[in-house]
Amino acid sequence: MTARTSGFSRPYAYNALKAACLLATMTALTNGSAWAAQFIVEDGKATQEVSETSRLYIDGDLVATMVLDEKTPQRRAVISVPDKPSYTYALCGEIVVRNAEGKTETHLVSSQGTLHDPSGHVFQAMGADNFTDFYLIDPSSPSTALHEPGRKGACTVATS
Repeated sequence: MTARTSGFSRPYAYNALKAACLLATMTALTNGSAWAAQFIVEDGKATQEVSETSRLYIDGDLVATMVLDEKTPQRRAVISVPDKPSYTYALCGEIVVRNAEGKTETHLVSSQGTLHDPSGHVFQAMGADNFTDFYLIDPSSPSTALHEPGRKGACTVATS
């Protein structure tokens, strides 16, 4: 006859301890915030583009960098952010295009907007105004991403 010191068997107690440790680690890594909002951003190289490097910031934090060229004409990023109703976004980067004369031109991207309840959405990175204005849009739900047209200072890097 073996003595039992608790009402739980060892395998159950071990699994419960593992789960508690995992939960404590996840809470510490996320500073206690819930990472419930997850969405996708897709970017593709246009015909005139030679290359593109774009960075996506959500609420001022870099969440994705996408580099496109002849070998990699498309990218897809899964974005996980703390759950809340809306977020600011900024698209920053450089796009090299080939103009009508065959010469390359570099366009700096500095655009911003707001995402409303983006969880579960798939956003496309779109360009306008001859590759000078970029924004996110979910074609199936256009009001989810609001864009502030024109070049913004969201991507300005301070130098000293």
